[in-house]
Amino acid sequence: MLKPAYWPTACRALSRADPVMARLIRAYPDVTLRSRGNAFETLLRAIVGQQISVKAADAVWARVCAAMPVKPESISASSVDDLRACGLSRMKAGYAIDLAAHFAEGRIKPRRWAHMDDEAVIAELVDVRGIGRWTAEMFLIFHLLRPNVWPVDDLGLLKAVSLHYRDGEKISARQAKEMGETWQPWRTVATWYLWRSLDPVVVEY
Repeated sequence: MLKPAYWPTACRALSRADPVMARLIRAYPDVTLRSRGNAFETLLRAIVGQQISVKAADAVWARVCAAMPVKPESISASSVDDLRACGLSRMKAGYAIDLAAHFAEGRIKPRRWAHMDDEAVIAELVDVRGIGRWTAEMFLIFHLLRPNVWPVDDLGLLKAVSLHYRDGEKISARQAKEMGETWQPWRTVATWYLWRSLDPVVVEY
């Protein structure tokens, strides 16, 4: 598991700039964002986790791991019914097989991403069936460990911003985008602590 080198610097900067963020950072002193270092697994876990709870996603993922090797060649050779038996919807099973085929056939080249900016990586990933902007942003955060991702389409993030900064008043993605300017250039770290404030279980894709 790889830890971002920038984490302590980002935490100090966010704590100095924002007392609410300082409180959240103090509440979770012993955990940080980490990458598994496996691009395929991270993207597949993100697809599994689309629009379901962390607990439900973990349960489905455990069944996938028990049923087959989590490798592009194995997933691409499986059937939709094989993956549905693990708890994926028919649509997600199709997405998983298509993603695996992209990796197995070399249509995706992960080594390039380290030299590409965030928007360029997102543009490449969303060409894969089943990967939208949210999934691509999760990849930027949890695999590439990019420091300044602000996923305003994430319902958990919107809920946390509303809770801590608007006294529970619902906010739109547009409003959250404007508020996110406060935490430049460390919006990934702000996102991570806002998520932690809702769910102390550390999410790892």
